Amino acid sequence: MAQPVVHFEIIGSDPAKLRSYYGELFGWEFDTSGPVAKPVSEPGNYGFVHPGTTGEGVGIPGGVGGGTGYDARVIFYIGVPDVEAALQKAESLGGTRRMGPDRAPGRDLVVAHFTDPQGNLIGLAGPA
Repeated sequence: MAQPVVHFEIIGSDPAKLRSYYGELFGWEFDTSGPVAKPVSEPGNYGFVHPGTTGEGVGIPGGVGGGTGYDARVIFYIGVPDVEAALQKAESLGGTRRMGPDRAPGRDLVVAHFTDPQGNLIGLAGPA
C-alpha cells in the first residue's frame, strides 16, 4: 500500500493572523495547547486543525503556526514507518534533507522535511 498524506501545515511569520484568516475563510477552529517541534513553529503558536467530516468522508488533520523568523510555506506530511529511512531514500533519489528527523515534544512522533529534485518542500511523519 502507498504511504498516505497524514497532515498539512500553513506556516508564516504571523500565525495568529493566519489562524484568523483561515478561521474566517473556512470556519476552522484551532487548538494551540498541543506541543510541536520547535523547527516547525514557536511553542504555543501552533494551532491544530481537526479534520471535518464531509459527505465524501473525513479530511486530514493540519495546523497553522510559525512565528518570527519562520518562512512562509504550505506543506503536507506523508506517513512513513521510519522517517530516517524515508529521508535517506529521498536523498538517494535526488532529494535534499532540510530538517530532522525531530521528535515532537511529549509525543511519540518524529517529523522531517526534504525538498524533491524540483525544490518542492515535503514533510515526513512517523513513530518515534
